[in-house]
Amino acid sequence: MTVFGQLVIGPPGAGKTTYCDGMQQMLTQLKRDNLIINLDPGNDAVPYECGIDIRELISVEDVMEEFQLGPNGSLIYCMEFILENIDWLKKKFDTLCSGKYIIFDMPGQVELYTHHNALRDVVGHLQAWDCRL
Repeated sequence: MTVFGQLVIGPPGAGKTTYCDGMQQMLTQLKRDNLIINLDPGNDAVPYECGIDIRELISVEDVMEEFQLGPNGSLIYCMEFILENIDWLKKKFDTLCSGKYIIFDMPGQVELYTHHNALRDVVGHLQAWDCRL
């Protein structure tokens, strides 16, 4: 089944998470089934009801502690880990997303969009799962 949604992207501190929260409130008031997927493993304070949270799989904080990496290196590691474990996301996506409007809260670090292919590849998987963004 085709799923529709939006990727919420922008620089750190631009208000992506706040926007996602507002969209969820609006869609809920309109009685439109919706689900937010947090794909930012560094976002440790989500104010919205999170349907799928990538931090259940991996978080920047855990990677920083375990591998003694900085925040940017940890975020890149997390994105690569998500790709290696894309089946985890696929199972949750198939179980929870059918018939809902999906909002993806994305990481803000520009390096993930300009110097690395992980996010592009994750979006490619979403499109292959018939998610129209």
